[in-house]
Amino acid sequence: MPEKVDNTLMIIVAAEFLMGMLGNTFIALVNCMDWVKNRKIASVDLILTNLAISRIGLLCILLLDCFILVFYPDVYTTGKQMKIIDFFWTLTNHLSVWFAACLSIFYFLKIANFFHPLFLWMKWRIDRVICWVLLGCMAFSVFISLPVTENLNDDFRFCVKAKWKTNSTLRCRANKVQYASIKIFLNLLTLFPFSVSLMSFSLLILSLWRHTRQIQLNATGCRDPSKAAHLGAMKAIISFLLLFIAYHLAFLVATSSYFMPETELAVILGELIALIYPSSHSFILILSNNKLRQASLRMLWKAKNILKRKF
Repeated sequence: MPEKVDNTLMIIVAAEFLMGMLGNTFIALVNCMDWVKNRKIASVDLILTNLAISRIGLLCILLLDCFILVFYPDVYTTGKQMKIIDFFWTLTNHLSVWFAACLSIFYFLKIANFFHPLFLWMKWRIDRVICWVLLGCMAFSVFISLPVTENLNDDFRFCVKAKWKTNSTLRCRANKVQYASIKIFLNLLTLFPFSVSLMSFSLLILSLWRHTRQIQLNATGCRDPSKAAHLGAMKAIISFLLLFIAYHLAFLVATSSYFMPETELAVILGELIALIYPSSHSFILILSNNKLRQASLRMLWKAKNILKRKF
């Protein structure tokens, strides 16, 4: 690629990275400081903290991958370094999606109004088992990442910069089926937590519809906190679903891009779009969480006062 294009894309990537780091670091710091202060942490704050940390890792891996591709492309011709990057990309990717699914389930169990025995049992148990659920997500993500990255994409990384060579082109074609099957399997695994989030969103809509209908029948004109909680949770979940779809498509473009003529450009554009998901969703979570929103307003107020003193 031309140097100007490289520099422009890297500036955009760096801006998205800084934006994502700001939002996710803010979530993690606020919750951790509150944890230290009160010596306990709420279940939703624990999920948000783990989600923010996993996305910080994902942002770092995506930035590192873009940086290596643009400035140190020779690294793509060796397998050991790229296996490490592929492992952590796979790990943080799965952790981020699974923790977001846990957040969707938590919102559903805490806010929805159903009287089914199974729902009531899960609602009562969720706070007690949330730590084990998060640990289970971590263990499963590591379990998936290790075997997949063992055989992942030495050929893909080699083809990114050397596919014009005859021997490497033949090598890529010979392993196309194996590479494609691994990637399809890897991406299909993230569809399960995505489906769980989609189901939680659908059930929240059903719960909101039933609750609204009940309010209309009772003809109460007072402010309804339950409806506000439903709408807040639904905004957080639907934003995750939409951003994840865009991220998933970009991830497919980036990882299957050696089928395309302009491989390097396709990888960077794919990762540039993929960065939108972990970067922007953190700010949606801040706005939808009362504690984080109040903390952000206090921080902005203090920053405004500091700037006034200086100028």
